[in-house]
Amino acid sequence: MKYPWLYEELGNMPGAVRDFKEEWQWTRFQVGGKLFAAICKGGEGQDELLTLKLEPAEGRFLREQYEDVIPGYYMNKEHWNSIRLEGAVPEELVRELIGKSYRLVLGGLSKKKQKEIAEGIGQARP
Repeated sequence: MKYPWLYEELGNMPGAVRDFKEEWQWTRFQVGGKLFAAICKGGEGQDELLTLKLEPAEGRFLREQYEDVIPGYYMNKEHWNSIRLEGAVPEELVRELIGKSYRLVLGGLSKKKQKEIAEGIGQARP
């Protein structure tokens, strides 16, 4: 995988919970019970795609700029985008998009839930 830091970066987001959905072959990262990222395995069992939630206009723009950014794999194509993990998307941009996806999903949670997550920073995460 081109981004060896990916799992650590996603798992270190405040309140992030990681699990593996066997039937989908996805490692999911959630905050407040809502998905903000997924690493999807390909047919060979290798990590193939990173799927993130983005504002629709930004997703469309990125798909026009990078052939390795595609509409979200098995997701709502307007809000979700997938990045080929062996592609040519710059590392800095991938990190930026992870943060945007996380903040977008976190911002959609109730203020109470956001506060609980903020207060739980530093606690062990599964």
